[in-house]
Amino acid sequence: MALTKEPRAGRAYGKPEGVFTLESIVLQLLNGLDKGGAYALIALGLTLIFGTLGVVNFAHGALFMLGAFCAVTLEKILTISVRVKDESITFFDAYKEVPYLELWWGDFGTAIIDLSVPLSILLAIPVMLIIGLAMERGLIQYFYKRSHAEQILVTFGLAIVLQEIVRSFFGANPIPTPAPELFSGTAPVGAWFGLSDDIVYPYWRMIYLTFSLVLIAAVFAFLRFTTFGMVVRAGMADQETVGLLGINIQRRFTIVFGLAAVVSGLAGVMYTPIVPPDYTLGMEFLVLSFVVVVVGGMGSLPGAVVAGFLLGILQSFASLNEIKSVIPGIDQIIIYLVAVVILLVRPRGLMGRKGVMES
Repeated sequence: MALTKEPRAGRAYGKPEGVFTLESIVLQLLNGLDKGGAYALIALGLTLIFGTLGVVNFAHGALFMLGAFCAVTLEKILTISVRVKDESITFFDAYKEVPYLELWWGDFGTAIIDLSVPLSILLAIPVMLIIGLAMERGLIQYFYKRSHAEQILVTFGLAIVLQEIVRSFFGANPIPTPAPELFSGTAPVGAWFGLSDDIVYPYWRMIYLTFSLVLIAAVFAFLRFTTFGMVVRAGMADQETVGLLGINIQRRFTIVFGLAAVVSGLAGVMYTPIVPPDYTLGMEFLVLSFVVVVVGGMGSLPGAVVAGFLLGILQSFASLNEIKSVIPGIDQIIIYLVAVVILLVRPRGLMGRKGVMES
């Protein structure tokens, strides 16, 4: 369980060789936005929890992993099969595995199996909400007034427990979960924007980026335009005053913890076709996502999103062979270098509130 290795999100699509070209710039920009979407979603959930409850939740990466395994679980359920005789072979008796859904519903059953990943969203939302609420009520609430070091220790321990539970059920090897066949190819991105026809990018990665942006926008809209969200934002700014108004702000913060778990879980669900999940997936993303939170500004939701995409793009361009030939290994440390520079110049982060981490 390595905490410092680059997460598998860093495996960029289509790294061109040679000098800088328009194709390489566009592809690395898309790669950066792709992985930045994952960083931003996880960091958004981390910031929601820290901004409301003041808890440093090192188990948040495990929620990303659990979301991914919601997709794996549904795909396994939908593909439960039975052995039937293969009528296409007449020389001898041959049998094949056919999913029950295909036997019962034919092409409609096949289509349901093909859409298992997007359908997993319907499973992940209630499951991740229940897990988030159970974590907060069962463990996290007892550490609100403890030091951040104690919070990190207990949530890190919880993350390890969740990892081992997943490994005991699903094994240690990555489990491929295919994208729907309709989105399994590559998109002619260059042709869309009047550039080179050689610039192509996987459809599912573009769908993931779009999904990330929509989910981020939904979270911000919920916090800004609903009564519940406005009360939560007020509680983040001044919890004591909101409590004096007779509002049970703690109950709302508990619900926010559950919603943050849902956001992280949905990010994991949609990421499964990009990287086959295993039990270490969450830990690989966790450390970099915490760096994203600190760079964006502790407690700043816009800062988490901006820093997520910014650092994703920087990491993507740092992985170019031209850059690595000049500074070997720069793609592994670029995020940490940027974090050090930003925190030296602006300790509260890019968009953090004045006084946070500046004492």
